[in-house]
Amino acid sequence: MFRYLFSYGIDGIQSYFVYLALTLPIILFSLTVHECAHGWAAMKLGDRTAYNLGRLTLNPIKHLDPIGFICMLFFGYGWAKPVPIVTRNFKNPRKGMALSAIAGPVSNLLLAFCFVILSCFATLGFNTLLINGNLENERLFIIVQLVMIFFSIGAQLNVYLAVFNLLPVPPFDGSRFFYIFLPVKWYFKVMQYERYIMIAILALFYFGILSVPLDFISNGILSGMYWLVRLIPIF
Repeated sequence: MFRYLFSYGIDGIQSYFVYLALTLPIILFSLTVHECAHGWAAMKLGDRTAYNLGRLTLNPIKHLDPIGFICMLFFGYGWAKPVPIVTRNFKNPRKGMALSAIAGPVSNLLLAFCFVILSCFATLGFNTLLINGNLENERLFIIVQLVMIFFSIGAQLNVYLAVFNLLPVPPFDGSRFFYIFLPVKWYFKVMQYERYIMIAILALFYFGILSVPLDFISNGILSGMYWLVRLIPIF
């Protein structure tokens, strides 16, 4: 992300703080919406555990996982503190768990699409101001550019968050969703190794092995969103 700030005349330590100022609110909001979506879906399906524990809130402090937040900030992929779900409260536990799990990534994909639309509007506004000669003021020029970057980062981080959490291994949402397609004994056998799988995932990220395919998938989805939005005549 820093390279965008450099290209807009913001460099050095200033670029770092601008990046934080743009990224932190997006991460806090995106992780919060992700977990609220889990809790909301679970409640609609019969489990009010998250609601009773005060987790259906847009207060980010209730949802943050320190390590997941740091990973999200520096690598673009991360997670929040899981919303508690009691599957026995569902009429159909397997279906209820799967739908509650998938609600989180879906919410981030919807957020990403909204950010893409806003990004396209910001670009349209910038081009209009540029054509009309209204960007001679350097301060106005930088503000407009930062708005464009903000929406672009919002779209990118939400797609990355969705893709990362759809990994079909525990403890990620994808494992809960694909649980519906596995025999129960297989699923719970895999879940016994949840902590070790998480350590392995972090190691793969550290060595850059996992980030390459996830970046490819995420960038493909993001490009598809921009392609769809740009089919709208106004853009």
